[in-house]
Amino acid sequence: MMESMPVNWEALDSLVVDFANCERLFFLDDSSSPPTSPPISPSSSSSPSSTPIPSSSSSSSSYRSRLLIRQIRRSIEAGDVDAAIHQLRLHVPTVLDDRRILFWLQKQKFIELLRRGTERDRDLAIECLRVALAPCALDAYPEAYEEFKHLLLALIFNKEDQNSPVAHEWSERRRFDLAGLLSSILRAHLHAYDPIFSMTLRYLISIHKVFCCRQGVSSPISDLTERLLLEDRDPSATPQESLYEAPPFDEVDIQALAHAVELTRQGAIDSLRFAKGDLYQAFQNELCRMKLDLSILDKLVHEYCVYRGIIDGVSNSPPGDCSSNIECTSSKLSDGETSVNNADAEGFPDSYADVISIGESRFASEVINNHENCSISDVNNQETCYRRLRRSRNYSTGHRRRKRWRGRVEELEYSPRSSALGIPKPEVMGWPPRGSEDTIQEELDCKNLSFSETLKNVEDHKYEIILEMRELACKGMAAKVVEEINAIDPDFFIQNPNLLFQLKQVEFLALVQSGDLAESLKVACTHLGPLASQNQDLLKPLKETLLCLLKPSEDAFTKGTPWPILATSLQVAMGKKFGIEEPQLMRIVRATLHTHNEWFKFQMCKDRFEQFLKIDQLKDIDTPMSSNPAAKALLDDAANGSQITICSSSKMQEDGGSPQASSGENVCDENAILKVMEFLALPRADAIHLLMQYNGNADTVIQQIFS
Repeated sequence: MMESMPVNWEALDSLVVDFANCERLFFLDDSSSPPTSPPISPSSSSSPSSTPIPSSSSSSSSYRSRLLIRQIRRSIEAGDVDAAIHQLRLHVPTVLDDRRILFWLQKQKFIELLRRGTERDRDLAIECLRVALAPCALDAYPEAYEEFKHLLLALIFNKEDQNSPVAHEWSERRRFDLAGLLSSILRAHLHAYDPIFSMTLRYLISIHKVFCCRQGVSSPISDLTERLLLEDRDPSATPQESLYEAPPFDEVDIQALAHAVELTRQGAIDSLRFAKGDLYQAFQNELCRMKLDLSILDKLVHEYCVYRGIIDGVSNSPPGDCSSNIECTSSKLSDGETSVNNADAEGFPDSYADVISIGESRFASEVINNHENCSISDVNNQETCYRRLRRSRNYSTGHRRRKRWRGRVEELEYSPRSSALGIPKPEVMGWPPRGSEDTIQEELDCKNLSFSETLKNVEDHKYEIILEMRELACKGMAAKVVEEINAIDPDFFIQNPNLLFQLKQVEFLALVQSGDLAESLKVACTHLGPLASQNQDLLKPLKETLLCLLKPSEDAFTKGTPWPILATSLQVAMGKKFGIEEPQLMRIVRATLHTHNEWFKFQMCKDRFEQFLKIDQLKDIDTPMSSNPAAKALLDDAANGSQITICSSSKMQEDGGSPQASSGENVCDENAILKVMEFLALPRADAIHLLMQYNGNADTVIQQIFS
């Protein structure tokens, strides 16, 4: 049930593309298609309704700032404090005006010099004490001088002595704590927040984990979420003393922040102080403290982009890019581009067509002799399929190109220490653009492929058919979709009758809307009627569909399933037929959106941050599915491994948002709820349940608890 959730995959496409653009995971060149959407990072906003769309320059600046933070973080984690200080002085000198930060860095530098163990480094450590650390300890913060005197014990206690009074200072864990704390401070200072997609993923997964733990249910995606979102968090950035006397914050904001990111009430207050009262900046600060495994996230994004046709497949994917537990679909996909036109190829090398032609004839012979089945049906259908594969590849040369995967390439400046040690600056690693000469050479090399390699290339191109069919469906070309799929596999719609009904239904409605009643009745008699006679659940939607004949001037398409849903359902069904699994990211988003819905039903309130994180867009399914049995049947058919399923336990709101407060909240005053939450440190749902037991009287609840 947890994976039964309708999702707006076009909205997810936009978020994923924005994430990849912000992280420079795509190649940027003139031949690549333009971004499908502008960057939508919510940084520096104060409310979700006024979230600005940063310009490309601000997005680029944020990217460089994130790279700088990662470089400083890695320097400290490696014990190279000098390199971190150099980068801070070079790029963000104002941060070092905070004497606390300078003191923490000098303390760690002193320990790292001692850790090296040489006489020279010991002398440098003592010099660091005299010149930098002692003066800084005088005015960093009240406890700094006591910490400085305690640190002197490191001169006489060995780092291997686990029982020494300075064992904590010697611990390498201190490196990571300081690196995380400094990252939190720099992120807020530079407004270098992660792309909105990664923050949304952190938020949804964290709620998913809390919900599963609270309800005592097992998570169907725990194998992914445990590795993707780590338990460890960066230390929280503490406000300076000047902010300790900040004006009191709204209790609604305090409780919203505390429960959204699992903070204590005091932790939420400190976070708001550090953000100078800006709730949404505090929320971003806390989300970015959660650690994502970027290598796994990149693999999930790459797999999703290949599956959705956003990027090229096999040729531009790095080798070994899939972990053992993530079955990346990209290894099954091709490097061609999708197209939806039937024109002949222009200017494409003949060698590729020759290879496919050789593959067709040799493979047909192989199938006859060995009874193998590379495609879906018999040999004749295979030949039809291969003609389409060749045509699909040829269409793409004159039409839209996909983006090309570059991967995570961090072009960082090396520290003076690294240069002094003779460490060369590495070349930027990425997959080079596929120029025309490379493409031609690849086509010429195809002539020397073995038979099995030729067949693999042909097999890879099956996915091009799926993407082409999805694009045809998105364009509303239902009749063309049915014709093409029947030519490839006559059994496909026999095994997917609900999908055929939906396609023929929208074809019928299109004909009605265009005024061609005779042709629309022909479609109804030939397809809709026989399908409904074989499936009683389709009789009601058939009747409702036929009513459109009486009102042809009205918007007939309100009766049908929206094209994006149909297109995605078609892609899933064809993918299953071809043996192509859906991406793991789809599983994660579907399951976490479901638990997000259930969690806020349990909390009896609306999520204040769902619009800010675009969660409402992911839930926004503009469809009459709830009243359309045919659409429900289609969704049920796709329940096992598909994107388009519906949750029986939680009905989506019309605006795609979280569930509104239930009747229990209407009994209780909001101030009473907040009062019980504050005094008893209870979750919202528990506070409401207690208030309902005592007629909504907060004072009575508190007295009963403490009596």
